Amino acid sequence: MSVVQDLETPEDVIFPPGDLYSDEPPLESDLHRLQMTLLIQCLELWWSSRNDFYVSGNITIYYSPRQLKSENFRGPDFLVVLGTERQPRKSWVVWQEDGKYPNVIIELLSDSTAATDRGLKKEIYQNTFRTPEYFWFDPNNLEFAGFVLVAGKYQPLELNAQGWLWSQQLELYLGIHQDKLRFFSAEGELVPTPEEVAYQQTQRAEQEKQRAEQEKQRSDRLAAKLQELGIDPDSI
Repeated sequence: MSVVQDLETPEDVIFPPGDLYSDEPPLESDLHRLQMTLLIQCLELWWSSRNDFYVSGNITIYYSPRQLKSENFRGPDFLVVLGTERQPRKSWVVWQEDGKYPNVIIELLSDSTAATDRGLKKEIYQNTFRTPEYFWFDPNNLEFAGFVLVAGKYQPLELNAQGWLWSQQLELYLGIHQDKLRFFSAEGELVPTPEEVAYQQTQRAEQEKQRAEQEKQRSDRLAAKLQELGIDPDSI
């Protein structure tokens, strides 16, 4: 049999199954990976009591009108879908998710992706995904911008006095803190990472321990003074 005969014809091609894992390329650098993870962990912790959202990053969104995973797919660096079940997924398949697209997308710019993120992807998120809010952030030079969908077109969001952008979808601000893109509450509170929460809990526990020790020392001093006066502290 010839080599030509051994090759598959188009009719022989078997498309991948519906539970295909995301096939997104790796992020540009550790800086990009850590930034993506930070955003995901912070939002999951902030919304720990909620079960009506999906947050992920660098995962493929399949959106082919013909429901084929061999065409029409994109992989945002960070995405949030509201009004859906909170559970792990291998990828986001629009036709298997009641036609839902992300409510919020954040792209992490790099030298190799910036032009696409500002151009083609922005156009797709506006015209096809109809994603209400789109942000981008460059972990290297801290370029930060956001857009809201108004009458079918992305309009730039305006920075507030702190240099933050409001996300109506998340009901949170996004802003740069210590060279990282972070979430802030409507009251201006920094949305903490799990590590920051653990540190705060440790600090509070240490403060409680110190207060208890100080209270015991005061009690011991008072008991000693009473004894000097010939008064039994236990009789009081």
